[in-house]
Amino acid sequence: MNVEPGQPGAGRGSGLPGFGMAVEELLALLEADGELTADQVAALSRLDDGPLGPDGEQQAWPEAEPEPEPGHGLGPEPDSGSEPDSGSGSGRSAREAAADAALEAGFTHRYGGDGRGLAAGGALDVMAACGELAVLADRVWAAGLGELSDDELCGFLAAQRRLASRAAAGELAAVAELAARRADRDGCPGGHVEEELAAVLTLTGRAAAMLAGDAAAVARMPGVAAALASGRIDQPRARVFAAETVCLGGIAAAAVAASVLASAGSMTTGQLRDALRREVLAYDPRAAVRRRQKAEKDARVETWAEPDGTSAIAGRDLAPAAVITADKSLDADARWLKRRGVPGSHDQLRARALIARLTGQPLPSLLPAASAASAPPGTGGARTRPGQAGGAAGPGGAAGPGGAAGPGGAAGPGGLGGSVNLTMPAAAWLGLSDMPGEIAGNGAADAGTCRDLAAALAAGRGSRWCVTVLDGRGRAVAHGCARAGPGPPGSGDPAAWLAGVSVSAIESGTCSHRRETAGYRPSDSLRHLVGIRSRRCGYPGCRRPAGRCDDDHTIPHHLGGRTCECNLHPLCRRHHGAKQARGWYLSQGKPGVLTWRLPSGREFTVAPDPYLA
Repeated sequence: MNVEPGQPGAGRGSGLPGFGMAVEELLALLEADGELTADQVAALSRLDDGPLGPDGEQQAWPEAEPEPEPGHGLGPEPDSGSEPDSGSGSGRSAREAAADAALEAGFTHRYGGDGRGLAAGGALDVMAACGELAVLADRVWAAGLGELSDDELCGFLAAQRRLASRAAAGELAAVAELAARRADRDGCPGGHVEEELAAVLTLTGRAAAMLAGDAAAVARMPGVAAALASGRIDQPRARVFAAETVCLGGIAAAAVAASVLASAGSMTTGQLRDALRREVLAYDPRAAVRRRQKAEKDARVETWAEPDGTSAIAGRDLAPAAVITADKSLDADARWLKRRGVPGSHDQLRARALIARLTGQPLPSLLPAASAASAPPGTGGARTRPGQAGGAAGPGGAAGPGGAAGPGGAAGPGGLGGSVNLTMPAAAWLGLSDMPGEIAGNGAADAGTCRDLAAALAAGRGSRWCVTVLDGRGRAVAHGCARAGPGPPGSGDPAAWLAGVSVSAIESGTCSHRRETAGYRPSDSLRHLVGIRSRRCGYPGCRRPAGRCDDDHTIPHHLGGRTCECNLHPLCRRHHGAKQARGWYLSQGKPGVLTWRLPSGREFTVAPDPYLA
């Protein structure tokens, strides 16, 4: 509801409670360059309980609009099959475009709205973290959050996140300054800064060391420090920048950070970590390999107590290909147990199989009595003792890890079961470059790791080989599958094999529906192609691989939705349920591009993740 100054109800709905300053005066104060003076800040704190001015443009308030009836004015109903306007067309105003540029989604909306104050697209919704924003946010809080609409409450939440980032930047800057003052004349660390921090801030020695490390890492990346101070990224993202660039020198770290920083605010920490690893591998592949090899020397198994009274065990700093082999072995064990009637979720069965393997128990010992009596002798239970040749037998008697030979005759991963999706540039596979590849569920991997895994996959009879053609942005535009693989890297004529794979275009823009399936369930080929185009769950920030997601019809099939590229997208079970909840709405304007409308009315658009290009 829009309320003009002086009308009854001012200060509720889309206005900001607690301000009686003239509209033009407040906007000029908020949007002027530079910091406010002490007198101006004091004046803001003394404002009476009038309404906030408009959304950032110096103009009169528009005529009040009637409040929509419940259930109207929020676009089509979820079962209507129509699509809401995402606001991304050519008719977007300069103000909306400026809102997008002012602050990336992740802390706010992806598309600038035309709201006021804290509403989507309002002046306070896109304002960078600063002293003025802190004063205004405190004023809102004091007036009561119950006065805000859902949209404004989300804006207030995002503003507090930006302010917390600014506070974290100030703390790190102070730590860096203290460390600089304690350094010796040559600039080397000294003065027991960590001990001083521990005493001043009442921290453990480890926490103080982490704080000092974060401060030093951020200080050598000025762009990251500035983004943290303005609220474009938060402290967890700043720590990801620090951790992923630790193998680079100061100049290289700043360059890699700058290449990712513009979109960092719209990524989760997992997405940001993966993006930075790609950039580090591309910028200096040898540095990344040296870091991995050094870490592998610290390989270990750790155990610890969990807060709920349970315990945990984990292998750390292990070879990636070996971990993938072990992971797929546990998947196969869990499926074998499930088929034989062992109760529990897939994760629970993986955990039981892990303990059985580590403690020397045969898998049939986990079966119900009737199933155990009928299990083939040795199925899933054969064990190899130290000094014996060969690998352990897996479910169904398949050979386990330890059988395949990698490049140069060294023992590599073998017995890969289930689904292992390895994507790598053809040039790297052919040995013509060291460009990184990607392992689904694991992220970016250096070329050597990818070649080792490719060798193991090529040794398997059931491996499926595909070719995906990318555009300049790394988006999949065409795809084809081969009936037989080319053999391990370095054997045969892989260039000729590549030339013989037939590829076809992936739908984009207006769909031709040429691969549409008449029934509810998509064909195997259609499901595979949708998973190639959209490799993860379609909810903002979710990274669950498509192979572990539902094949969701954006428009439900029973309401006329097609079983086609333009209406199918992977959704994990959790976000599939969210889509069906009251107040949520999902549309797919173009094949693979989803727009989510949340109960607050804010919209988020998700496009398929690019491949390594």
